Amino acid sequence: MGEVVSRVKVAVIGSGGIGSDVLIEVLRSSETLEMAAMVGIDPASEGLARADRFGVPTSARGVAGLLCMEHFDEIDIVFDATTAGAHKANAAALEPHGKRLIDLTSAALGPLVVPAVDLDQHLDAPNVNMVTCGGQATIPIVAAISRVTAVPYAEVVAPIASKPVGPGTRTMIDDFTETTSRAIEAVGGATAGRAIIVLDPAEPRLMRDTVLALIGDPDPKTHAAVRVSIESMIADVAAYIPGYRLKQPVQITAILPDASPHPPAGGAAVTHQVSVSLEVECATRAANVDLMTSAALRVAERIAATTSASVK
Repeated sequence: MGEVVSRVKVAVIGSGGIGSDVLIEVLRSSETLEMAAMVGIDPASEGLARADRFGVPTSARGVAGLLCMEHFDEIDIVFDATTAGAHKANAAALEPHGKRLIDLTSAALGPLVVPAVDLDQHLDAPNVNMVTCGGQATIPIVAAISRVTAVPYAEVVAPIASKPVGPGTRTMIDDFTETTSRAIEAVGGATAGRAIIVLDPAEPRLMRDTVLALIGDPDPKTHAAVRVSIESMIADVAAYIPGYRLKQPVQITAILPDASPHPPAGGAAVTHQVSVSLEVECATRAANVDLMTSAALRVAERIAATTSASVK
């Protein structure tokens, strides 16, 4: 008989759309994680009712309810799918207990993580932030370009399907925009970054994002290397987000002197603009939710694998 692998127990704080999606994906597809609890603050929420139907322990007392659960000590990883303000309180409450937090809000108390780019650097961090759905789609592309040549400026346009977006997320669009802009620089490697996030009434299962990056290298060999790097990154992200792909071939066009759309930081000279159109498609749920859930699950499973290895 094969060796029985003990799964790492996880909990979800927040019973809204993203929290519910994390619950379902852990139950449906994870071979290393075990859903041990879901807590929220609305006793009538569909998310808590769904968790109850699946036999997952629940509480409508938020993080306080989680702390009181009999099996709380057995939980290693906690997904927080609430709000930035709530996450700060949740993180403070959980810190003395040594839980690993995966933050799906815009609080960004811990390092910003995009699995295909910088996960290995933060596997030991007690609290990691998943940026935004738009960031998970676009920042890998900025990173793919910056590992070949310097990127003085990068801009991303990330529409979010409005139908699955709850009232909490709607009030935090500015926070999400700021977090994504910061991640373009901190994770993507651009000297300066700008994010434009808009609510889009289009089909929620299909999400299209655009990345515009300015570079200062006119060498055709560099341009060829940029294309190869982007294609490689697309494959890396698609390994955990299957519907992630290029919408059209990468465009690298010359910029006329003084004609760049935005002045790059520090007065750096730029010669070309790299334009990348992305598409994310999900067959069963909103694409923006799929991005966050899939990325967060990837992080949790890698942390779980690290935890299991250290125990052996």
